[in-house]
Amino acid sequence: MIARLIRIEGHVQGVGYRYFAYRLALRFGVKGYVKNLPDGSVEIHAEGSEVNVSSFVKEVVRGPISAVVVNANIKEATSKGFKSFEIAL
Repeated sequence: MIARLIRIEGHVQGVGYRYFAYRLALRFGVKGYVKNLPDGSVEIHAEGSEVNVSSFVKEVVRGPISAVVVNANIKEATSKGFKSFEIAL
């Protein structure tokens, strides 16, 4: 099991980005959360198998067609044992 903390910057709020990430997480079996940050970026904590998390990360850094991703910062993180993937408020 691996975990990644991902920060997506650009025009990523108000464009369905969190729901896009949620659907991808379900598709790839990734656990964790996605949330909007006050500075306009989006934070994602993703954990699961190396293959699944890597596939998930490849897709979320592109974002949905309605978003404009300017920067994606991906860091190794500590697995927290999430049981599901949530859209955090």
